[in-house]
Amino acid sequence: MKILVLGGDGYLGWPTAMHLSARGHEVAVVDNYLRRRLATEEDVDPLYAVPNLHERATLWREASGNSIGVHIGDLCDWEFCAGVFSSFRPDAVVHYAEQPAAPYSMLNRRAASLTLHNNLGVTANTIFAVREFAPDAHIVKLGTMGEYGTPDIDIEEGWLDIEHKGRKDRFLFPRQAGSLYHTTKVMDTDLLWYYVRMWGLRVTDLMQGPVYGVFTDENQADERLLPFYSYDEIFGTVLNRFVIQAVCGHPLTVYGAGGQTRGYLNIRDTLNCVRLSIENPADAGELRIFNQFTETFSVNDLAGRVKRVGDELGMNVEIRSFPNPRKEKEEHYYNPAHTGLLELGLEPHFLTDEVLAQLMQFVQRHEAQIREDKIRRDIKWD
Repeated sequence: MKILVLGGDGYLGWPTAMHLSARGHEVAVVDNYLRRRLATEEDVDPLYAVPNLHERATLWREASGNSIGVHIGDLCDWEFCAGVFSSFRPDAVVHYAEQPAAPYSMLNRRAASLTLHNNLGVTANTIFAVREFAPDAHIVKLGTMGEYGTPDIDIEEGWLDIEHKGRKDRFLFPRQAGSLYHTTKVMDTDLLWYYVRMWGLRVTDLMQGPVYGVFTDENQADERLLPFYSYDEIFGTVLNRFVIQAVCGHPLTVYGAGGQTRGYLNIRDTLNCVRLSIENPADAGELRIFNQFTETFSVNDLAGRVKRVGDELGMNVEIRSFPNPRKEKEEHYYNPAHTGLLELGLEPHFLTDEVLAQLMQFVQRHEAQIREDKIRRDIKWD
């Protein structure tokens, strides 16, 4: 298929592009380097330098013999967006092109406004471009498990059957986002559901949990093809951050009681989930929702695992509770369903001690590049 990856420079976007290209699809990526710019502005650049998209595409062609097309520009600009879609005319669109960080969205009014404008603007333009230039294309949208919040009932896979006063209907599972970023993801889902009903689009919305790791089948032979490794409080995911903290001797930053529980997945599983969704598309007029994670852990669970493996590697890891800058439940019920992707054939990569040790040993090789002043910014939700 012809697959367009929006946000193709990102932590997940570039590995996804290589993964799909390696399996014979014709892939093009689009990005405006927003995430790189924001990281530079906030002085939270990643652990190691990452080549730009043109350089990455050249490296991938040399490694694999496959070409990935590159388009640099802002998808909030309709003329640019229309030009990409009209020239490429994709069979599938993978939509990662958003400001991806909850903490960034809570920094200040400017960051909040940017998050709203970018995330909703790109989603709207993507919808309009698909309808005009590729009406049969399948949109695979990366949502987040954070849309659901932490309700005191089981979280179903996107939909909830309701019986009320003797009548029954089916609704999107109630959303209660925990940050402005997560709220824009809720709005994305609502936009997509509206235009699925109005225009008969075909959409898969992937409610993804936090991702960890950097290694995929496509990059292990050449570290220049690795994705970003962010370890700061703004753009770093929790397990990636804990690994950095363990390696450099910083106490693991457990917020509050540490009972916050979420669904996690290895970066390899993200790529396979996206591919399986593309190769088994939603029907026209269908908003299909999968909860995309493989295991659930509390923050304390993750910290304990990092300490155990780190201590075995001679790191003498310390766990410390810090005042929680977020507004969230620190102890709660959490039982989300996640059968859809398994039924499509997902074979999960679980968080074993060996997987964690490999990641920690990789970070040890880059230990001299860690800046401890990037780790905590104490961004308060209120």
